[in-house]
Amino acid sequence: MMTILLVIIYMAFISLGLPDALLGAAWPVMSVDLGAPLSLAGVFSMVIAGGTIVSSLLSDRVIRRFGTGPVTAFSVMLTALALLGIALFHSIIWMFVLAIPLGLGAGSVDTALNNFVALHYKAKHMNWLHCFWGVGATVGPVIMAAYLAKQGGWKLGFGTIGLIQAGLVVLLFATLPLWRKAVNRDEHTEEQHFSVKLFAAIKTPGVKSAMLVFFAYCAFEVTAGLWGSSYLVSVKGLSPETAAQWIALYYFGITAGRFISGFVSIKLANTSMIRLGMAVIGLGLLGILLPFGYVVLQISFVMIGLGCAPIFPSMLHETPTRFGKSVSQKLVGLQMASAYTGSTLMPPIFGAVAQYIDMSLFPFFLLLMLGIMFVLSENLNRAVSKGIK
Repeated sequence: MMTILLVIIYMAFISLGLPDALLGAAWPVMSVDLGAPLSLAGVFSMVIAGGTIVSSLLSDRVIRRFGTGPVTAFSVMLTALALLGIALFHSIIWMFVLAIPLGLGAGSVDTALNNFVALHYKAKHMNWLHCFWGVGATVGPVIMAAYLAKQGGWKLGFGTIGLIQAGLVVLLFATLPLWRKAVNRDEHTEEQHFSVKLFAAIKTPGVKSAMLVFFAYCAFEVTAGLWGSSYLVSVKGLSPETAAQWIALYYFGITAGRFISGFVSIKLANTSMIRLGMAVIGLGLLGILLPFGYVVLQISFVMIGLGCAPIFPSMLHETPTRFGKSVSQKLVGLQMASAYTGSTLMPPIFGAVAQYIDMSLFPFFLLLMLGIMFVLSENLNRAVSKGIK
């Protein structure tokens, strides 16, 4: 039963990744068809992120009320309907309306499944789970690219991904009895009767540090991916085509790194995986900062991706161990909300820094985020070692 559920969860995470890069891939064509300025994509992304943050914060209460399986099925249904709606209703107003359920659904699925895997499966599966998200995030733009050459092809792209999501919805609803059987009586009783208020959870010793680590990590990951190409073009003198290929290698490093991390995590604890990831990122940033040449610069972006790979999954998987199973759902929701906040706020802030000061500050900004991650992560480890749960 748990093996069947694990396969379904992997499929759900591929599905979760499919829409994430669709907007960026399709927007140059969409903006022309819809008569919208290019900059509007950023506002649309922030509406989606806002819905994701809200659903992450509310996920504990909703999951305790309805259960992980039903919440996952309903949330994927929301994303499927939103994607199909974008394909059918061709207007900016409808896009913003549909961005709300798209964000709400994604946040609930992410939070529910991450906590379920942290509670019921080993660390290797958490790493592979996020590797499968990378597969979805890679395949989504490929599907969209196959349609973009056609007139109005972006609508078919969104529609195809929406239909894939709809197929997963049918599977999720059909397997709801398995989700109910997966939780034994003691865990079920605890989940139903133990509740902690939001502000009380934030005041739990160590939680603020954990939330800020997630904030800094996602700020790092998204900033590196969003502005890395611009840095390579304007500071390092690469052509836009070459820069785009190198950034693709960065994302390949994250995806491949999470696959490798699944095996490494069999031998290393989550805290060791986090430290190892930060060390590899540090070496990658060193390769960018020092004048080693283009080959080392290219390898450095791959190394940064490889270093990013284990941090997010390992932090999530360690949550029940650090703070206790009874509050893990609430805290995973808080951590995910903090992560989405970091990925929403910090890349535009660096964009302003690059525009009004200098793009050459890119690696120093990433180094600052890495330093914040390291200090807060080590503070959290020391607090936990003193018996804080």
